[in-house]
Amino acid sequence: MRWLSFILFFIVILLFSCQPKLQRSFVRQLAVSPNLPIPASYDQRSSPCRDKLNYAPDLQYLEHTPVKIIRVNFHIMCKADSSANFGRARGRGFIRQVVKEANSKLRNNKKMHLPLHHNNPLLPMRYQYELTPDTAVAGDDGIYFHYDDELYHMIAGGRHQNNYSQDVFKKYGIRKDDVLNVFVMGIHSDSLQSKTYRPSGRGIAFSSWVKVAAWYHNCRNDRWKDNKPTDRKSAISAMRLLNHEIGHTLGLWHTWRGNDGCDDTPNHRNCWNKTDNNSQCDSLWSNNFMDYNAHSSAWSGCQIATIHYNLHKRKKLRQLLAPTWCSFKEDKSITITDTVDWNGAKDLEGHLFLAEGSKLTVRCQVSMPPEAKISVAPGAQLILDGGKLYNDCGKQWQGIELQKKGGREGSIFLTANASIENSQNAIEILQSPPPGD
Repeated sequence: MRWLSFILFFIVILLFSCQPKLQRSFVRQLAVSPNLPIPASYDQRSSPCRDKLNYAPDLQYLEHTPVKIIRVNFHIMCKADSSANFGRARGRGFIRQVVKEANSKLRNNKKMHLPLHHNNPLLPMRYQYELTPDTAVAGDDGIYFHYDDELYHMIAGGRHQNNYSQDVFKKYGIRKDDVLNVFVMGIHSDSLQSKTYRPSGRGIAFSSWVKVAAWYHNCRNDRWKDNKPTDRKSAISAMRLLNHEIGHTLGLWHTWRGNDGCDDTPNHRNCWNKTDNNSQCDSLWSNNFMDYNAHSSAWSGCQIATIHYNLHKRKKLRQLLAPTWCSFKEDKSITITDTVDWNGAKDLEGHLFLAEGSKLTVRCQVSMPPEAKISVAPGAQLILDGGKLYNDCGKQWQGIELQKKGGREGSIFLTANASIENSQNAIEILQSPPPGD
């Protein structure tokens, strides 16, 4: 019996040794393909990269849209005598609570109430805020206090109106080019002396920074002491205004009037709250963050797509992002297992693997992080239909690895307007097949 076991073991070893081995090599040359294995190719005029809807996160492949991080800092504006706004201790606690609540809302988008009875998909936001200090200053935490009798307040109307003034940003802005500055303004002391004046939260958005006002006055009461915990209810109210104004900075408009550029945000009466008086507000109330309402909890799919489109296309906004795609993260690698089209730009953070039998068509820019590679398994297809593979950080990525096993190998097709840049294993693109092919 011992000799029989030995023979069986030998046969198994022989069978395994006869199996074709997987071979890997980095591509050095690629020829433009006269016929792509896809129904139709896009030219630059009809490029899907210009369609903002193609930047919406795909519920089936959420990892294909890595979470973007928007860097923010906060400036609490006070009078010279330290009045009219938060003190340092409670101000810092309040701001951190506001950021926490805002990020929680961004992680938990709710279904739009309008239009009534719709079946539009509920998409995740896929972006967050990150409180960002000035790294050049020791102990900096990204929360600043300024004492200025001329600039501490925001006035939205009248002959002393200053809500559109940019003086406070020009004087006190920190890291203006790469951090979204939020100025938390006070209310003018003259207004507070009027018995009829009612403080209300208000804000205004600029191209890369925002002003908000009355946070302190809306939550001020006898319980507010420097040694007391932050009032979460007040922070939630402030969070609504913050998300609304940053939404404007990211390219969104009010939805209740005019055309905001999105078909899934219908015009409406802009009811502040739901009512029971048989008016339109008993049903046609909105919960969209870009409206003025008590239910702020939702963004539409088109709004989310618009934000991600602008974070790719608008240089000033893109600079506000933490460049998470500039460092390699193994656990952020993506594996394509079926047929996928990328019709919007992507910022990847790990390797890109195409499994056997899969097909990926790239039509826009895809930034590969340093040290990453694209690996095309036997029987898989990578198609660059006008797409661009590169590194957006001024660094190099590995390149495209083609796998072969037996008589099967991965395939790469590309159009004349496709490009591959910043690759350690540089790839020469030939406009016609080399002789002998």
